[in-house]
Amino acid sequence: MKILFSSIIGRYPFGGVAWCSLMYLLGLRALGHEVCYIEDTGECIYDPKLNTLSPDPSYGTRHIHHTLAPFGLGDRWCFVNYDESYHGLSRQDILNYCADAELFVNLSGGTWFWREEYARIPRRIFIDSDPVFTQLAIAKGVPWYVDFFRQFDHLFTFGANIGTPRCNVPTGEFTWWKTWQPVVTELWQTGARATRDRFTTVMTWRTNSFTDIDGNKDREFLRFLNLPQQTPSRFALAVNGPQELLAQHGWAPLQAMRISNTPANYRKFIQNSKAEFGVAKHAYVTHRSGWFSDRTECYLAAGRPALVQDTGWSEHLPAGSGLLAFSTPAEAIDGLARIEAEYSVHAQRASGIAQEHFEARRVLTPLLERSST
Repeated sequence: MKILFSSIIGRYPFGGVAWCSLMYLLGLRALGHEVCYIEDTGECIYDPKLNTLSPDPSYGTRHIHHTLAPFGLGDRWCFVNYDESYHGLSRQDILNYCADAELFVNLSGGTWFWREEYARIPRRIFIDSDPVFTQLAIAKGVPWYVDFFRQFDHLFTFGANIGTPRCNVPTGEFTWWKTWQPVVTELWQTGARATRDRFTTVMTWRTNSFTDIDGNKDREFLRFLNLPQQTPSRFALAVNGPQELLAQHGWAPLQAMRISNTPANYRKFIQNSKAEFGVAKHAYVTHRSGWFSDRTECYLAAGRPALVQDTGWSEHLPAGSGLLAFSTPAEAIDGLARIEAEYSVHAQRASGIAQEHFEARRVLTPLLERSST
């Protein structure tokens, strides 16, 4: 099958975002499909060197190329800048590719336009990596936004409880199918011991998206701020949040951009970590969305146990060994102690969970089957 795949590698040039798209592209290719990457958001890219949105897309386009080229996809991408200029593949190249493409996959809003060439592709799906926020935005009823989603044949979400009685988020006329982020587990496996004897994570304190919804990680994280003083476990957070506050409470914060500026650095940080300790966005938790982190999947694939806040995901995935859930500080302290006490058992189980539930072939095969109906 010939697939046009759209995402946000250039718009948000961070290692974790890049891996999300890359593992879809590699997973689809491994299943025998032809893939081409396109990004067409109508927005300027974020340039971390300037720490601002920039009309010059060169940082983002270099990041796309350096992400894809090591995997033989360096000539299989196109970035459409806000000024309608095409970078990488030309507009004519994209028109030619779309002419006989069979599936259009939009991950995380990689395109916000229904150009004629996209709309003509016979099957079109959207994959929502930011559940709750997406559905609440649709519920506002802004005509162009609602019409945008109407033109997809199927909608998928990382929120496993979206559209079920477990979650109170309105879905209106739309049906959302549960899916997980696919992981190419062989790219994360490492026989080496962790070099950083700490529980880590990579996190954004607050985002600039959906600012009318008070649903970011900062609101949840403050509930656990004193955790390092209540456990012998040690932490190191790659975070763009309040470094001084976190340092004062024992979290040993690191500058997130230095950790996640490239896919390689992001992967190295996870592989070198002892385990993950992760807090979810408040909106994911309070609405019991069932969201599960693509980042946590990478920790598991690397054989690193994960202790992460429960959003309702524990109703769908094994929790207790290798992957542990918490909702309160007391549960978090207990989970840390359990991982410390039987680390090798939890590490082995972590790898098994990744292969059983998130391996790209296991995730993408049912997604493609649903997309064909």
